[in-house]
Amino acid sequence: MASKKIDLSVIIISYNTKQITRDCLESVYKSLNDPGSPTFEVIVVDNVSKDGSVEMFLGYEKKYDNFTLLANNENVGFARANNQANKIAKGTHILLLNSDTVILKDAISSMFNYYTKHPEIHFLGPKLFNVDMTPQASAAAFYSPAVVFAALFLRGDYWGLTRNSPDSTMQVDWVSGACILCKKEYYDAIGGFDEGIFMYMDEVDMLFRAKKKGLITFFYHKAHVIHLGSASSKSSVKRTAPILQVYKGFRYFYEKHYSPFDLILLKIMLQLKAGIALIIGYLTNNSYLKSTYEEALKLARY
Repeated sequence: MASKKIDLSVIIISYNTKQITRDCLESVYKSLNDPGSPTFEVIVVDNVSKDGSVEMFLGYEKKYDNFTLLANNENVGFARANNQANKIAKGTHILLLNSDTVILKDAISSMFNYYTKHPEIHFLGPKLFNVDMTPQASAAAFYSPAVVFAALFLRGDYWGLTRNSPDSTMQVDWVSGACILCKKEYYDAIGGFDEGIFMYMDEVDMLFRAKKKGLITFFYHKAHVIHLGSASSKSSVKRTAPILQVYKGFRYFYEKHYSPFDLILLKIMLQLKAGIALIIGYLTNNSYLKSTYEEALKLARY
């Protein structure tokens, strides 16, 4: 007997976030529980978690016949792990979903139904919310020099100049990688995520390459998903890593896609931002600013 057609492969990458990933998985299965939901499978790639996540996933494999675990022997990063899962995905569509998300109501089915009714759309992202249900900026323009300047010096996200959360469905340059729906064939056509990016800027690079191939991205405001990723941390160590990764991401993105002149402009802006932060750090004796932006300055210069 022929195997049942799978409409959607939900891909989740795990790394030491056992409880958060459990909440994500429970919300996925709850969201897709209705008879009218697309047929689906869940693929989790674990990057050598040490918090009992793998044991939990083995339990899910026993409980659900549509759950698959890929347990890596090393942390291969976000991009490569997603590409791994895509290679074994059986769905005609894939949903790239961060482990720190919670699906609200029928958000996945809502996205899927809208997407399949609009074949002119190639990549689709939902409206994201913080834990307190305030909108989270998740739609954006590509990082041209002007957009980078606004992000670094004008609090671009705060004013909606760089990233925002629209109240209507519209075409955008890119959507947050926390949740992206597309046909598997489109993901394959652009080669998936760039494995040269270990973390951060993955989705920007992928959707930039997609647009070059004439594939467009939409933001769908009627599907709602909570994303924990923007929650602030009081740990200076945890706040430093994302800043350094953003610096690395900007450099990589510009070296790959922009002109030598634009790359020079980027370096000047990154150095200026780091320099200003360093001056403030020394004037206020702020060890976090000093240590973080000393490293950032090195990244901007090389």
